[in-house]
Amino acid sequence: MEKNQPASKLLRTDRKTGIVGYGAYIPRYRLPGSEVAMLWTGSPKGSPVKEKAVAGLDEDVITMSIEAARNALVRANIDASELRAVWVGSESHPYAVKPSGTLVAEAIGASNDIQAGDWEFACKAGTEAMVAAIALVGSGMGRYALAIGMDTAQGKPGDALEYTASSGGAAFVIGPREEAIVNIEATYSFVSDTPDFWRRPEQKYPEHGQRFTGDPAYFKHVESAGRVMLEELGMKASDFTYAVFHQPNPRFPLKAGKDLGFTEEQIKPGLLVPVIGNTYAGASMVGLTAILDIAKPGDRILQVSYGSGAGSDAFYLEVTEKIAERRELAPSTADYLARRTEINYATYARFRGKIDMG
Repeated sequence: MEKNQPASKLLRTDRKTGIVGYGAYIPRYRLPGSEVAMLWTGSPKGSPVKEKAVAGLDEDVITMSIEAARNALVRANIDASELRAVWVGSESHPYAVKPSGTLVAEAIGASNDIQAGDWEFACKAGTEAMVAAIALVGSGMGRYALAIGMDTAQGKPGDALEYTASSGGAAFVIGPREEAIVNIEATYSFVSDTPDFWRRPEQKYPEHGQRFTGDPAYFKHVESAGRVMLEELGMKASDFTYAVFHQPNPRFPLKAGKDLGFTEEQIKPGLLVPVIGNTYAGASMVGLTAILDIAKPGDRILQVSYGSGAGSDAFYLEVTEKIAERRELAPSTADYLARRTEINYATYARFRGKIDMG
């Protein structure tokens, strides 16, 4: 770069990278929104979602991450021993002191000679891990890195979040461009100290600052990240086939997309929150897996995550010719959506430990 030439705000690596494998995992149990509404309002109406996915008694962030990681490795057509990093992003790690990443790495058969650990940044913990994986592979420090975004439902009983706070997520193997099913062209992150959502140590349920949730938090960060990405690339919304945004509810991603110039047709293929709820750290990631299940070579995708506290990661992605042969190797996101067992609120409360037997 010439002296005094303005630096790009976008993050790009010298060594070109891409997604070489991806995988989702969504639990089979579903709690209808009408169940939550009936209990707390006396009417089955008023839920912002049809239903949400709920982790079973034998499921947590670690077990679900293992399933998504295995799907991603199958699609990447590599052995876990070839990974140089295993990173798990979540806001519901099972342990306060003990990493999820080491357990996931051991369970999938990764080598001991790796980087492993956990990432936290509320709902963008998973994409934070993706950016780190891109940097590691792009620097040449490793050939493959695994980034996971996974969460379990944490909504306080009766709180608005309980309608949408769900379980599930996705995993991505980042590797060299020549093996990619999706080329990663650029990333960009936009962050600020905006206190819209938090949970202090020993606090069982998160709190949210109601007046900060929309404009100063979600919309400011998602739209700023998306807008800077488009401006720096010299592109517009119509240049993309799909767009996927963090989805805390059905309304926010549609409004953010519209403000950036995207249509509902570009957004809806990755908009899963009406049927599985908000998977937090995996929300934009699992939405991306749904898009990759149907995408064609040459399709361009804009992905923008959001994490409370607050920040957004944006990714410019292009689908390659290798997508068709790889995606059939593991269950699709639609397969997980179709695998459904309905439960009532009492079962949900038991599964998620909402009844204190202490």
